[in-house]
Amino acid sequence: METSKRLQFKHFFNFIANLTILVVQAVAFGYVWYNKYLPYLPKNQQFYRRGNWAVIGMYILIVFLFTKSMNGYKIGYLRVTDIILAHVLSIILSGFAGYIEVSMIVLNVKHKGYLPIRYIAYASLVEIAFVIVWILAVRKLYKLIYPPRQMLVIYGNYSPTDLISKINSRKDKYKVCEAVSYDVGYKNLYTMVMNYEAVVLADLPAEARNQIMKYCFEKGVRTYVTPKISDILFRGADDIHLFDTPLLLSRNQGLTLGQRFLKRIFDIVVSLAGIVLASPFMLIIAIAIKLYDRGPVLYKQERLTIDNKTFWIYKFRSMKIESEQQGARLAAKDDDRITPVGRIIRNIHFDELPQLFNILKGDMSMVGPRPERREIADKYTEIVPEFPFRLKVKAGLTGYAQVYGKYNTTPYDKLKLDITYIENYSFLLDLKIMFLTFKILFQKENTEGVDSEQTNAIKDNRLEKTETD
Repeated sequence: METSKRLQFKHFFNFIANLTILVVQAVAFGYVWYNKYLPYLPKNQQFYRRGNWAVIGMYILIVFLFTKSMNGYKIGYLRVTDIILAHVLSIILSGFAGYIEVSMIVLNVKHKGYLPIRYIAYASLVEIAFVIVWILAVRKLYKLIYPPRQMLVIYGNYSPTDLISKINSRKDKYKVCEAVSYDVGYKNLYTMVMNYEAVVLADLPAEARNQIMKYCFEKGVRTYVTPKISDILFRGADDIHLFDTPLLLSRNQGLTLGQRFLKRIFDIVVSLAGIVLASPFMLIIAIAIKLYDRGPVLYKQERLTIDNKTFWIYKFRSMKIESEQQGARLAAKDDDRITPVGRIIRNIHFDELPQLFNILKGDMSMVGPRPERREIADKYTEIVPEFPFRLKVKAGLTGYAQVYGKYNTTPYDKLKLDITYIENYSFLLDLKIMFLTFKILFQKENTEGVDSEQTNAIKDNRLEKTETD
Protein backbone atom coordinates (compact mmCIF):
# COMPACT_ATOMS: atom_id res chain seq x y z
CA MET A 1 0.00 0.00 0.00
CA GLU A 2 1.10 3.53 -0.75
CA THR A 3 1.75 5.60 2.36
CA SER A 4 0.60 9.18 2.65
CA LYS A 5 4.18 10.49 2.70
CA ARG A 6 5.11 8.48 -0.39
CA LEU A 7 2.07 9.83 -2.23
CA GLN A 8 2.87 13.41 -1.18
CA PHE A 9 6.44 12.99 -2.41
CA LYS A 10 5.12 11.72 -5.75
CA HIS A 11 3.01 14.87 -6.17
CA PHE A 12 5.98 17.02 -5.16
CA PHE A 13 8.20 15.17 -7.63
CA ASN A 14 5.73 15.81 -10.46
CA PHE A 15 5.38 19.45 -9.43
CA ILE A 16 9.15 20.05 -9.51
CA ALA A 17 9.48 18.27 -12.85
CA ASN A 18 6.77 20.41 -14.44
CA LEU A 19 7.98 23.61 -12.77
CA THR A 20 11.46 23.02 -14.21
CA ILE A 21 9.98 22.85 -17.72
CA LEU A 22 8.14 26.15 -17.20
CA VAL A 23 11.27 27.85 -15.85
CA VAL A 24 13.32 26.78 -18.87
CA GLN A 25 10.55 27.98 -21.19
CA ALA A 26 10.47 31.33 -19.39
CA VAL A 27 14.27 31.68 -19.70
CA ALA A 28 14.23 30.80 -23.42
CA PHE A 29 11.46 33.26 -24.22
CA GLY A 30 12.91 35.88 -21.88
CA TYR A 31 16.26 35.68 -23.66
CA VAL A 32 14.81 36.39 -27.11
CA TRP A 33 12.57 39.12 -25.70
CA TYR A 34 15.39 41.00 -23.94
CA ASN A 35 18.07 40.46 -26.58
CA LYS A 36 16.18 40.25 -29.88
CA TYR A 37 12.80 41.96 -29.69
CA LEU A 38 13.10 44.61 -26.98
CA PRO A 39 15.89 46.45 -28.88
CA TYR A 40 13.36 47.16 -31.65
CA LEU A 41 11.72 49.63 -29.27
CA PRO A 42 13.18 53.13 -28.96
CA LYS A 43 15.24 53.55 -25.78
CA ASN A 44 12.79 56.00 -24.27
CA GLN A 45 9.87 53.63 -24.84
CA GLN A 46 11.36 50.36 -23.60
CA PHE A 47 9.70 48.64 -20.67
CA TYR A 48 11.07 48.67 -17.18
CA ARG A 49 11.45 45.54 -15.07
CA ARG A 50 7.78 44.86 -14.32
CA GLY A 51 6.74 45.49 -17.91
CA ASN A 52 9.25 42.95 -19.21
CA TRP A 53 8.18 40.44 -16.60
CA ALA A 54 4.57 40.92 -17.69
CA VAL A 55 5.49 40.09 -21.31
CA ILE A 56 7.31 36.92 -20.24
CA GLY A 57 4.56 36.06 -17.77
CA MET A 58 1.91 36.30 -20.49
CA TYR A 59 3.87 33.82 -22.64
CA ILE A 60 4.24 31.40 -19.73
CA LEU A 61 0.50 31.63 -19.04
CA ILE A 62 -0.21 30.80 -22.69
CA VAL A 63 2.16 27.83 -22.80
CA PHE A 64 0.82 26.60 -19.44
CA LEU A 65 -2.80 26.67 -20.65
CA PHE A 66 -1.97 24.94 -23.94
CA THR A 67 0.05 22.23 -22.17
CA LYS A 68 -2.51 21.68 -19.45
CA SER A 69 -5.37 21.41 -21.96
CA MET A 70 -3.43 18.63 -23.73
CA ASN A 71 -2.66 16.84 -20.44
CA GLY A 72 1.04 17.50 -20.87
CA TYR A 73 1.71 17.87 -17.15
CA LYS A 74 0.67 14.31 -16.31
CA ILE A 75 4.27 13.13 -16.53
CA GLY A 76 3.82 10.08 -14.34
CA TYR A 77 0.44 9.16 -15.81
CA LEU A 78 0.37 9.15 -19.62
CA ARG A 79 2.69 7.39 -22.05
CA VAL A 80 6.03 9.08 -22.67
CA THR A 81 5.18 9.64 -26.34
CA ASP A 82 1.85 11.27 -25.38
CA ILE A 83 3.55 13.60 -22.91
CA ILE A 84 6.25 14.63 -25.38
CA LEU A 85 3.69 15.13 -28.16
CA ALA A 86 1.55 17.31 -25.88
CA HIS A 87 4.53 19.51 -25.01
CA VAL A 88 5.80 19.78 -28.59
CA LEU A 89 2.40 20.84 -29.92
CA SER A 90 1.92 23.26 -27.01
CA ILE A 91 5.31 24.86 -27.63
CA ILE A 92 4.59 25.28 -31.34
CA LEU A 93 1.17 26.83 -30.69
CA SER A 94 2.59 29.00 -27.90
CA GLY A 95 5.41 30.11 -30.20
CA PHE A 96 2.88 31.50 -32.68
CA ALA A 97 0.93 33.11 -29.85
CA GLY A 98 4.15 34.56 -28.38
CA TYR A 99 5.13 36.00 -31.75
CA ILE A 100 1.73 37.67 -32.05
CA GLU A 101 2.16 39.02 -28.50
CA VAL A 102 5.56 40.65 -29.09
CA SER A 103 4.49 41.90 -32.52
CA MET A 104 1.47 43.65 -31.05
CA ILE A 105 3.67 45.28 -28.40
CA VAL A 106 6.57 46.35 -30.63
CA LEU A 107 4.70 47.24 -33.80
CA ASN A 108 2.11 49.19 -31.84
CA VAL A 109 4.95 51.49 -30.81
CA LYS A 110 6.91 51.52 -34.11
CA HIS A 111 3.81 51.63 -36.31
CA LYS A 112 5.65 49.98 -39.21
CA GLY A 113 7.65 46.97 -40.35
CA TYR A 114 7.48 43.44 -39.04
CA LEU A 115 9.46 41.37 -36.59
CA PRO A 116 11.52 38.33 -37.66
CA ILE A 117 9.88 35.12 -36.45
CA ARG A 118 13.13 33.15 -36.47
CA TYR A 119 14.05 34.21 -32.94
CA ILE A 120 10.84 32.74 -31.52
CA ALA A 121 11.44 29.65 -33.67
CA TYR A 122 14.95 29.24 -32.19
CA ALA A 123 13.59 29.55 -28.66
CA SER A 124 10.87 26.99 -29.43
CA LEU A 125 13.46 24.54 -30.76
CA VAL A 126 15.50 24.94 -27.59
CA GLU A 127 12.38 24.35 -25.49
CA ILE A 128 11.44 21.25 -27.50
CA ALA A 129 14.95 19.79 -27.23
CA PHE A 130 15.02 20.35 -23.48
CA VAL A 131 11.52 18.97 -22.95
CA ILE A 132 12.28 15.74 -24.81
CA VAL A 133 15.50 15.08 -22.89
CA TRP A 134 13.99 16.16 -19.56
CA ILE A 135 10.83 14.05 -19.85
CA LEU A 136 12.82 10.95 -20.84
CA ALA A 137 15.13 11.47 -17.86
CA VAL A 138 12.26 12.17 -15.44
CA ARG A 139 10.32 9.10 -16.56
CA LYS A 140 13.38 6.91 -16.15
CA LEU A 141 13.88 8.22 -12.61
CA TYR A 142 10.13 7.96 -11.96
CA LYS A 143 10.19 4.28 -12.92
CA LEU A 144 13.07 3.62 -10.53
CA ILE A 145 11.33 5.35 -7.62
CA TYR A 146 7.84 4.09 -8.45
CA PRO A 147 7.90 0.64 -10.06
CA PRO A 148 4.66 -0.75 -11.58
CA ARG A 149 1.85 -1.30 -9.06
CA GLN A 150 1.18 -4.89 -8.09
CA MET A 151 -2.55 -5.30 -8.77
CA LEU A 152 -5.34 -7.73 -7.97
CA VAL A 153 -8.34 -7.91 -10.30
CA ILE A 154 -11.65 -8.95 -8.75
CA TYR A 155 -14.27 -9.71 -11.38
CA GLY A 156 -17.94 -10.60 -11.55
CA ASN A 157 -19.85 -12.77 -14.00
CA TYR A 158 -17.77 -11.95 -17.05
CA SER A 159 -14.15 -12.60 -17.94
CA PRO A 160 -11.85 -9.60 -17.33
CA THR A 161 -9.41 -10.73 -20.05
CA ASP A 162 -9.91 -7.67 -22.25
CA LEU A 163 -9.53 -5.26 -19.33
CA ILE A 164 -6.41 -7.05 -18.07
CA SER A 165 -4.93 -6.83 -21.56
CA LYS A 166 -5.50 -3.08 -21.58
CA ILE A 167 -3.99 -2.64 -18.12
CA ASN A 168 -0.95 -4.73 -19.04
CA SER A 169 -0.37 -2.52 -22.08
CA ARG A 170 0.96 0.01 -19.54
CA LYS A 171 3.72 -2.11 -18.05
CA ASP A 172 5.43 1.07 -16.88
CA LYS A 173 2.59 1.72 -14.41
CA TYR A 174 0.70 -1.49 -13.68
CA LYS A 175 1.26 -5.20 -13.25
CA VAL A 176 -1.76 -7.47 -12.85
CA CYS A 177 -0.49 -10.29 -10.67
CA GLU A 178 -3.73 -12.17 -10.07
CA ALA A 179 -7.40 -12.24 -11.09
CA VAL A 180 -10.09 -13.79 -8.92
CA SER A 181 -13.86 -14.09 -9.02
CA TYR A 182 -15.85 -12.47 -6.21
CA ASP A 183 -17.50 -15.89 -5.71
CA VAL A 184 -14.59 -16.98 -3.51
CA GLY A 185 -16.21 -14.98 -0.69
CA TYR A 186 -15.41 -11.79 1.18
CA LYS A 187 -13.15 -13.41 3.76
CA ASN A 188 -10.79 -14.78 1.11
CA LEU A 189 -10.99 -11.58 -0.92
CA TYR A 190 -10.08 -9.39 2.05
CA THR A 191 -7.01 -11.53 2.75
CA MET A 192 -5.90 -11.27 -0.86
CA VAL A 193 -6.53 -7.52 -1.06
CA MET A 194 -4.01 -6.84 1.71
CA ASN A 195 -1.25 -8.52 -0.33
CA TYR A 196 -1.41 -6.01 -3.18
CA GLU A 197 -0.81 -2.31 -3.76
CA ALA A 198 -4.04 -1.81 -5.68
CA VAL A 199 -7.30 -3.57 -6.52
CA VAL A 200 -9.32 -3.44 -9.73
CA LEU A 201 -13.07 -4.09 -9.39
CA ALA A 202 -14.25 -5.22 -12.82
CA ASP A 203 -18.02 -5.16 -13.41
CA LEU A 204 -19.02 -6.56 -10.06
CA PRO A 205 -22.65 -6.74 -8.89
CA ALA A 206 -23.48 -3.58 -6.98
CA GLU A 207 -23.73 -5.21 -3.55
CA ALA A 208 -20.37 -6.99 -3.84
CA ARG A 209 -18.65 -3.96 -5.28
CA ASN A 210 -19.89 -1.66 -2.50
CA GLN A 211 -18.84 -4.11 0.18
CA ILE A 212 -15.31 -4.49 -1.19
CA MET A 213 -14.94 -0.74 -1.80
CA LYS A 214 -15.81 0.00 1.82
CA TYR A 215 -13.20 -2.46 3.00
CA CYS A 216 -10.54 -0.97 0.72
CA PHE A 217 -11.47 2.52 1.94
CA GLU A 218 -11.12 1.43 5.55
CA LYS A 219 -7.70 -0.13 4.93
CA GLY A 220 -6.41 2.63 2.63
CA VAL A 221 -6.01 0.35 -0.38
CA ARG A 222 -6.01 2.10 -3.77
CA THR A 223 -9.05 0.95 -5.77
CA TYR A 224 -9.79 1.15 -9.49
CA VAL A 225 -13.40 0.58 -10.58
CA THR A 226 -14.96 0.08 -14.00
CA PRO A 227 -17.93 2.45 -13.70
CA LYS A 228 -21.49 1.53 -14.55
CA ILE A 229 -23.76 3.95 -16.38
CA SER A 230 -25.52 4.86 -13.14
CA ASP A 231 -22.12 5.71 -11.57
CA ILE A 232 -21.44 8.21 -14.33
CA LEU A 233 -24.88 9.76 -13.86
CA PHE A 234 -24.13 10.14 -10.12
CA ARG A 235 -20.82 11.87 -10.91
CA GLY A 236 -22.66 14.50 -12.93
CA ALA A 237 -25.30 15.11 -10.26
CA ASP A 238 -25.54 18.25 -8.13
CA ASP A 239 -25.26 18.24 -4.34
CA ILE A 240 -28.46 19.34 -2.58
CA HIS A 241 -28.12 20.72 0.95
CA LEU A 242 -31.62 21.81 1.84
CA PHE A 243 -31.67 19.75 5.04
CA ASP A 244 -29.38 17.48 6.99
CA THR A 245 -29.79 14.47 4.67
CA PRO A 246 -27.47 14.73 1.63
CA LEU A 247 -29.25 14.45 -1.72
CA LEU A 248 -27.94 14.14 -5.27
CA LEU A 249 -29.93 15.78 -8.06
CA SER A 250 -29.60 14.38 -11.57
CA ARG A 251 -31.65 16.54 -13.95
CA ASN A 252 -31.38 14.12 -16.89
CA GLN A 253 -32.28 16.84 -19.40
CA GLY A 254 -29.07 17.14 -21.41
CA LEU A 255 -27.86 20.72 -21.82
CA THR A 256 -29.69 23.76 -20.48
CA LEU A 257 -31.12 26.42 -22.82
CA GLY A 258 -28.23 28.77 -21.99
CA GLN A 259 -25.65 26.06 -22.66
CA ARG A 260 -27.28 25.21 -26.00
CA PHE A 261 -27.30 28.86 -27.05
CA LEU A 262 -23.62 29.39 -26.17
CA LYS A 263 -22.71 26.11 -27.85
CA ARG A 264 -24.53 27.11 -31.04
CA ILE A 265 -22.79 30.49 -31.22
CA PHE A 266 -19.46 28.74 -30.72
CA ASP A 267 -20.32 26.24 -33.49
CA ILE A 268 -21.17 28.98 -35.98
CA VAL A 269 -18.03 31.01 -35.29
CA VAL A 270 -15.65 28.03 -35.33
CA SER A 271 -17.21 26.32 -38.35
CA LEU A 272 -17.07 29.54 -40.40
CA ALA A 273 -13.44 30.08 -39.44
CA GLY A 274 -12.70 26.42 -40.12
CA ILE A 275 -14.25 26.55 -43.59
CA VAL A 276 -12.17 29.61 -44.51
CA LEU A 277 -8.90 28.16 -43.17
CA ALA A 278 -9.50 24.65 -44.53
CA SER A 279 -10.72 25.67 -47.99
CA PRO A 280 -7.26 25.27 -49.67
CA PHE A 281 -6.90 21.78 -48.18
CA MET A 282 -10.44 20.83 -49.18
CA LEU A 283 -9.75 21.93 -52.76
CA ILE A 284 -6.55 19.84 -52.94
CA ILE A 285 -8.31 16.79 -51.46
CA ALA A 286 -11.22 17.13 -53.89
CA ILE A 287 -8.85 17.27 -56.87
CA ALA A 288 -6.85 14.27 -55.60
CA ILE A 289 -10.00 12.12 -55.13
CA LYS A 290 -11.29 13.06 -58.59
CA LEU A 291 -8.00 12.34 -60.30
CA TYR A 292 -7.64 8.91 -58.63
CA ASP A 293 -10.76 7.17 -59.97
CA ARG A 294 -12.97 9.88 -61.46
CA GLY A 295 -15.61 9.05 -58.87
CA PRO A 296 -17.65 11.42 -56.69
CA VAL A 297 -15.66 13.66 -54.35
CA LEU A 298 -18.18 13.68 -51.51
CA TYR A 299 -19.85 10.80 -49.76
CA LYS A 300 -23.09 11.26 -47.84
CA GLN A 301 -24.74 9.02 -45.28
CA GLU A 302 -27.79 9.24 -43.07
CA ARG A 303 -26.73 9.57 -39.44
CA LEU A 304 -28.40 10.02 -36.07
CA THR A 305 -28.25 13.15 -33.95
CA ILE A 306 -30.10 14.67 -30.96
CA ASP A 307 -33.48 13.13 -30.07
CA ASN A 308 -32.90 10.29 -32.57
CA LYS A 309 -33.31 12.65 -35.53
CA THR A 310 -31.61 11.85 -38.83
CA PHE A 311 -29.55 14.07 -41.11
CA TRP A 312 -27.25 13.68 -44.10
CA ILE A 313 -23.61 13.81 -43.11
CA TYR A 314 -20.98 14.78 -45.70
CA LYS A 315 -17.45 13.41 -45.89
CA PHE A 316 -14.72 13.25 -48.48
CA ARG A 317 -14.99 9.84 -50.12
CA SER A 318 -12.14 7.71 -48.79
CA MET A 319 -13.30 4.31 -50.07
CA LYS A 320 -13.74 2.78 -53.47
CA ILE A 321 -16.99 3.36 -55.35
CA GLU A 322 -19.79 0.99 -54.25
CA SER A 323 -17.70 -0.22 -51.28
CA GLU A 324 -20.75 -1.21 -49.23
CA GLN A 325 -22.64 -3.40 -51.67
CA GLN A 326 -22.70 -6.12 -48.99
CA GLY A 327 -24.12 -3.85 -46.32
CA ALA A 328 -23.01 -1.25 -43.77
CA ARG A 329 -19.84 -1.92 -41.80
CA LEU A 330 -17.10 0.04 -40.08
CA ALA A 331 -13.67 0.32 -41.64
CA ALA A 332 -11.43 -2.59 -40.71
CA LYS A 333 -7.69 -2.68 -40.08
CA ASP A 334 -5.91 -2.62 -43.47
CA ASP A 335 -9.32 -2.40 -45.17
CA ASP A 336 -8.79 -2.95 -48.91
CA ARG A 337 -11.83 -0.79 -49.68
CA ILE A 338 -9.91 2.35 -48.69
CA THR A 339 -8.21 4.17 -51.56
CA PRO A 340 -4.61 5.47 -51.31
CA VAL A 341 -5.93 9.04 -51.10
CA GLY A 342 -8.51 7.90 -48.56
CA ARG A 343 -5.89 6.28 -46.36
CA ILE A 344 -3.99 9.55 -46.09
CA ILE A 345 -6.98 11.76 -45.34
CA ARG A 346 -8.42 9.22 -42.87
CA ASN A 347 -5.15 9.06 -40.93
CA ILE A 348 -5.20 12.84 -40.42
CA HIS A 349 -9.02 13.00 -40.18
CA PHE A 350 -9.28 15.40 -43.13
CA ASP A 351 -12.04 13.25 -44.63
CA GLU A 352 -14.24 14.86 -41.96
CA LEU A 353 -13.70 18.47 -43.12
CA PRO A 354 -16.98 18.74 -45.13
CA GLN A 355 -18.82 18.24 -41.83
CA LEU A 356 -17.98 21.86 -41.06
CA PHE A 357 -20.91 22.65 -43.37
CA ASN A 358 -23.12 20.24 -41.38
CA ILE A 359 -22.16 22.18 -38.26
CA LEU A 360 -22.88 25.53 -39.87
CA LYS A 361 -26.33 24.23 -40.90
CA GLY A 362 -27.03 23.11 -37.34
CA ASP A 363 -27.16 19.35 -38.00
CA MET A 364 -24.12 18.78 -35.79
CA SER A 365 -21.99 20.49 -33.18
CA MET A 366 -18.22 20.88 -33.04
CA VAL A 367 -18.16 18.68 -29.93
CA GLY A 368 -20.54 15.84 -29.14
CA PRO A 369 -21.05 12.10 -29.59
CA ARG A 370 -20.02 10.87 -33.02
CA PRO A 371 -23.12 10.26 -35.19
CA GLU A 372 -23.82 6.59 -35.91
CA ARG A 373 -25.71 5.07 -38.82
CA ARG A 374 -29.15 3.89 -37.78
CA GLU A 375 -28.55 0.26 -38.80
CA ILE A 376 -25.34 0.10 -36.76
CA ALA A 377 -26.87 1.97 -33.81
CA ASP A 378 -29.78 -0.52 -33.80
CA LYS A 379 -27.32 -3.42 -33.56
CA TYR A 380 -25.56 -1.72 -30.66
CA THR A 381 -28.89 -1.09 -28.92
CA GLU A 382 -29.75 -4.81 -29.08
CA ILE A 383 -26.67 -5.50 -26.94
CA VAL A 384 -26.59 -2.22 -24.97
CA PRO A 385 -30.20 -0.97 -24.55
CA GLU A 386 -28.95 2.31 -23.06
CA PHE A 387 -27.01 3.22 -26.22
CA PRO A 388 -29.60 5.87 -27.29
CA PHE A 389 -28.80 7.81 -24.06
CA ARG A 390 -26.00 9.52 -25.99
CA LEU A 391 -28.59 11.27 -28.20
CA LYS A 392 -29.51 13.81 -25.52
CA VAL A 393 -27.16 16.25 -27.29
CA LYS A 394 -26.27 16.97 -30.91
CA ALA A 395 -23.81 14.70 -32.64
CA GLY A 396 -20.32 16.19 -32.93
CA LEU A 397 -17.38 16.41 -35.29
CA THR A 398 -15.20 15.45 -32.35
CA GLY A 399 -16.07 14.39 -28.84
CA TYR A 400 -15.11 12.93 -25.49
CA ALA A 401 -15.19 9.38 -26.86
CA GLN A 402 -12.98 10.41 -29.78
CA VAL A 403 -10.18 11.88 -27.67
CA TYR A 404 -10.28 9.32 -24.85
CA GLY A 405 -11.35 6.33 -26.92
CA LYS A 406 -10.57 4.92 -30.33
CA TYR A 407 -12.34 4.28 -33.63
CA ASN A 408 -12.84 0.64 -32.56
CA THR A 409 -13.85 1.34 -28.93
CA THR A 410 -16.71 -0.97 -27.95
CA PRO A 411 -20.25 0.50 -27.92
CA TYR A 412 -20.59 0.07 -24.15
CA ASP A 413 -17.35 1.94 -23.43
CA LYS A 414 -18.20 4.56 -26.06
CA LEU A 415 -21.58 5.08 -24.39
CA LYS A 416 -19.98 5.59 -20.98
CA LEU A 417 -17.54 8.13 -22.40
CA ASP A 418 -20.32 10.06 -24.16
CA ILE A 419 -22.49 10.11 -21.04
CA THR A 420 -19.49 11.40 -19.09
CA TYR A 421 -19.35 14.31 -21.52
CA ILE A 422 -23.09 15.03 -21.35
CA GLU A 423 -23.23 14.91 -17.55
CA ASN A 424 -20.14 17.07 -17.09
CA TYR A 425 -20.65 19.48 -19.97
CA SER A 426 -19.10 22.95 -19.83
CA PHE A 427 -17.80 25.40 -22.39
CA LEU A 428 -14.28 24.88 -21.03
CA LEU A 429 -14.66 21.14 -21.53
CA ASP A 430 -15.52 21.78 -25.20
CA LEU A 431 -12.38 23.88 -25.57
CA LYS A 432 -10.26 21.18 -23.95
CA ILE A 433 -11.66 18.50 -26.27
CA MET A 434 -10.91 20.73 -29.27
CA PHE A 435 -7.25 21.00 -28.21
CA LEU A 436 -7.03 17.27 -27.49
CA THR A 437 -8.49 16.60 -30.94
CA PHE A 438 -5.57 18.47 -32.46
CA LYS A 439 -3.27 16.19 -30.48
CA ILE A 440 -4.87 12.90 -31.59
CA LEU A 441 -4.36 13.85 -35.24
CA PHE A 442 -0.80 12.69 -34.61
CA GLN A 443 -1.76 9.46 -32.81
CA LYS A 444 -2.34 6.68 -35.32
CA GLU A 445 -3.79 4.24 -32.77
CA ASN A 446 -6.89 6.43 -32.42
CA THR A 447 -7.84 5.72 -36.05
CA GLU A 448 -7.28 1.96 -35.81
CA GLY A 449 -10.13 0.07 -37.47
CA VAL A 450 -12.08 -2.93 -36.23
CA ASP A 451 -10.88 -6.49 -36.89
CA SER A 452 -11.45 -7.77 -40.41
CA GLU A 453 -14.18 -10.21 -39.33
CA GLN A 454 -16.19 -7.44 -37.60
CA THR A 455 -18.83 -5.25 -39.26
CA ASN A 456 -19.12 -2.98 -36.19
CA ALA A 457 -17.33 -2.36 -32.89
CA ILE A 458 -19.03 -5.21 -30.99
CA LYS A 459 -16.31 -7.70 -30.11
CA ASP A 460 -18.42 -10.37 -28.46
CA ASN A 461 -22.16 -10.20 -27.85
CA ARG A 462 -21.82 -12.29 -24.72
CA LEU A 463 -19.22 -10.01 -23.17
CA GLU A 464 -20.31 -6.61 -24.43
CA LYS A 465 -23.15 -5.93 -22.00
CA THR A 466 -21.84 -6.10 -18.45
CA GLU A 467 -24.15 -3.77 -16.58
CA THR A 468 -24.86 -5.70 -13.38
CA ASP A 469 -26.58 -3.25 -11.06
